[in-house]
Amino acid sequence: MTTLYAFSALTTSGSPLPLSSLQGRVVLLVNTASECGYTRQYAGLQQLHAELSAAGLSVLAFPCNQFGGQEPGSDQDIADFCSSRFAVGFPVLAKVEVNGAQADPLWRWLTQADTPHPHPVKWNFTKFLVDGQGRVVKRYEPAVEPHELREDIENLLKRAAASG
Repeated sequence: MTTLYAFSALTTSGSPLPLSSLQGRVVLLVNTASECGYTRQYAGLQQLHAELSAAGLSVLAFPCNQFGGQEPGSDQDIADFCSSRFAVGFPVLAKVEVNGAQADPLWRWLTQADTPHPHPVKWNFTKFLVDGQGRVVKRYEPAVEPHELREDIENLLKRAAASG
Protein backbone atom coordinates (compact mmCIF):
# COMPACT_ATOMS: atom_id res chain seq x y z
CA MET A 1 0.00 0.00 0.00
CA THR A 2 1.31 3.44 -0.92
CA THR A 3 1.73 5.97 1.86
CA LEU A 4 2.74 9.63 2.06
CA TYR A 5 6.33 8.47 2.58
CA ALA A 6 6.61 7.24 -1.03
CA PHE A 7 6.52 10.83 -2.30
CA SER A 8 8.66 13.92 -2.26
CA ALA A 9 7.90 17.59 -2.79
CA LEU A 10 10.00 20.41 -4.14
CA THR A 11 10.96 23.31 -1.92
CA THR A 12 10.82 26.85 -3.28
CA SER A 13 14.57 26.59 -3.94
CA GLY A 14 14.00 23.50 -6.09
CA SER A 15 15.43 20.99 -3.61
CA PRO A 16 13.53 17.75 -3.04
CA LEU A 17 11.90 17.25 0.34
CA PRO A 18 11.44 13.50 0.86
CA LEU A 19 8.17 13.10 2.73
CA SER A 20 9.63 10.01 4.37
CA SER A 21 11.37 12.56 6.60
CA LEU A 22 7.95 13.11 8.23
CA GLN A 23 7.55 9.47 9.25
CA GLY A 24 5.66 9.16 12.55
CA ARG A 25 4.29 12.71 12.34
CA VAL A 26 0.71 13.76 11.69
CA VAL A 27 0.73 15.80 8.48
CA LEU A 28 -1.73 18.37 7.18
CA LEU A 29 -1.37 19.06 3.45
CA VAL A 30 -3.14 22.09 1.97
CA ASN A 31 -3.35 23.46 -1.56
CA THR A 32 -3.06 27.21 -1.15
CA ALA A 33 -3.36 30.47 -3.10
CA SER A 34 -2.34 34.01 -2.17
CA GLU A 35 -5.25 35.80 -3.87
CA CYS A 36 -8.12 33.58 -2.68
CA GLY A 37 -10.92 34.49 -0.32
CA TYR A 38 -9.66 31.66 1.89
CA THR A 39 -6.08 33.03 2.03
CA ARG A 40 -6.80 34.27 5.56
CA GLN A 41 -6.70 30.58 6.57
CA TYR A 42 -2.90 30.86 6.54
CA ALA A 43 -3.27 32.50 9.97
CA GLY A 44 -5.15 29.48 11.35
CA LEU A 45 -2.71 27.05 9.74
CA GLN A 46 0.16 28.96 11.34
CA GLN A 47 -1.60 28.79 14.71
CA LEU A 48 -1.98 25.00 14.41
CA HIS A 49 1.70 24.77 13.45
CA ALA A 50 2.81 26.98 16.35
CA GLU A 51 0.73 25.13 18.93
CA LEU A 52 1.02 21.52 17.76
CA SER A 53 4.28 21.06 15.84
CA ALA A 54 6.20 20.14 19.00
CA ALA A 55 3.59 17.43 19.64
CA GLY A 56 4.15 15.94 16.17
CA LEU A 57 2.13 17.96 13.61
CA SER A 58 3.63 19.04 10.30
CA VAL A 59 1.75 21.50 8.09
CA LEU A 60 2.70 21.67 4.40
CA ALA A 61 1.39 24.30 1.97
CA PHE A 62 1.30 23.52 -1.74
CA PRO A 63 0.58 26.68 -3.74
CA CYS A 64 -1.57 26.05 -6.81
CA ASN A 65 -2.69 28.37 -9.63
CA GLN A 66 -5.38 26.07 -11.07
CA PHE A 67 -8.38 27.74 -9.45
CA GLY A 68 -9.22 31.18 -10.77
CA GLY A 69 -5.55 32.01 -11.40
CA GLN A 70 -5.32 33.00 -7.73
CA GLU A 71 -1.64 32.05 -7.29
CA PRO A 72 0.10 33.82 -10.19
CA GLY A 73 3.39 34.68 -8.45
CA SER A 74 6.72 32.89 -8.52
CA ASP A 75 7.66 30.45 -5.78
CA GLN A 76 9.79 33.17 -4.16
CA ASP A 77 6.94 35.73 -4.37
CA ILE A 78 4.64 33.23 -2.66
CA ALA A 79 7.15 32.42 0.09
CA ASP A 80 7.77 36.13 0.70
CA PHE A 81 4.01 36.84 0.87
CA CYS A 82 3.41 34.01 3.36
CA SER A 83 6.29 35.12 5.53
CA SER A 84 5.55 38.85 5.56
CA ARG A 85 1.74 38.70 5.68
CA PHE A 86 1.15 35.68 7.94
CA ALA A 87 4.56 34.95 9.53
CA VAL A 88 4.24 31.39 8.26
CA GLY A 89 6.74 29.09 9.93
CA PHE A 90 5.78 25.86 8.18
CA PRO A 91 7.04 24.83 4.72
CA VAL A 92 5.47 26.59 1.75
CA LEU A 93 6.57 24.39 -1.12
CA ALA A 94 6.97 24.94 -4.85
CA LYS A 95 3.82 25.56 -6.87
CA VAL A 96 2.09 22.38 -8.09
CA GLU A 97 -0.93 21.29 -10.06
CA VAL A 98 -3.36 19.25 -7.99
CA ASN A 99 -5.76 18.10 -10.74
CA GLY A 100 -5.53 16.94 -14.32
CA ALA A 101 -2.91 15.32 -16.49
CA GLN A 102 -0.10 17.45 -15.03
CA ALA A 103 -1.10 16.87 -11.39
CA ASP A 104 1.77 16.24 -9.02
CA PRO A 105 2.01 12.50 -8.18
CA LEU A 106 1.42 13.25 -4.49
CA TRP A 107 -1.83 15.03 -5.31
CA ARG A 108 -2.86 12.26 -7.70
CA TRP A 109 -2.49 9.90 -4.73
CA LEU A 110 -4.31 12.22 -2.30
CA THR A 111 -7.28 12.50 -4.67
CA GLN A 112 -6.90 8.92 -5.89
CA ALA A 113 -6.89 10.16 -9.47
CA ASP A 114 -5.69 6.75 -10.61
CA THR A 115 -8.79 4.96 -9.29
CA PRO A 116 -12.13 4.46 -11.06
CA HIS A 117 -13.78 7.06 -8.79
CA PRO A 118 -11.43 10.03 -8.47
CA HIS A 119 -12.41 12.97 -6.32
CA PRO A 120 -10.55 15.99 -7.67
CA VAL A 121 -9.75 19.06 -5.61
CA LYS A 122 -12.57 21.58 -6.05
CA TRP A 123 -10.86 24.78 -4.91
CA ASN A 124 -7.98 26.34 -2.99
CA PHE A 125 -7.45 25.41 0.66
CA THR A 126 -8.63 21.81 0.40
CA LYS A 127 -6.94 20.00 3.28
CA PHE A 128 -5.79 16.40 3.73
CA LEU A 129 -4.96 14.96 7.15
CA VAL A 130 -2.45 12.11 7.22
CA ASP A 131 -1.78 9.92 10.25
CA GLY A 132 1.57 8.90 11.73
CA GLN A 133 1.69 5.87 9.41
CA GLY A 134 1.40 8.02 6.30
CA ARG A 135 -2.24 7.18 5.51
CA VAL A 136 -4.86 9.76 4.53
CA VAL A 137 -7.51 9.71 7.23
CA LYS A 138 -9.63 12.73 6.38
CA ARG A 139 -10.25 15.34 3.73
CA TYR A 140 -11.65 18.79 4.45
CA GLU A 141 -13.16 21.10 1.86
CA PRO A 142 -12.01 24.74 1.64
CA ALA A 143 -14.72 26.31 3.84
CA VAL A 144 -13.60 24.21 6.82
CA GLU A 145 -11.45 26.54 8.93
CA PRO A 146 -8.14 25.27 10.36
CA HIS A 147 -9.34 25.52 13.98
CA GLU A 148 -12.13 23.06 13.10
CA LEU A 149 -9.48 20.39 12.42
CA ARG A 150 -7.89 20.68 15.86
CA GLU A 151 -9.83 17.85 17.55
CA ASP A 152 -9.09 15.43 14.70
CA ILE A 153 -5.41 16.42 14.74
CA GLU A 154 -5.11 16.06 18.52
CA ASN A 155 -6.75 12.61 18.39
CA LEU A 156 -4.20 11.48 15.78
CA LEU A 157 -1.35 12.97 17.80
CA LYS A 158 -2.50 11.03 20.87
CA ARG A 159 -2.70 7.83 18.82
CA ALA A 160 0.76 8.43 17.36
CA ALA A 161 2.22 9.10 20.84
CA ALA A 162 0.63 5.95 22.24
CA SER A 163 1.97 3.74 19.42
CA GLY A 164 5.39 5.39 19.20
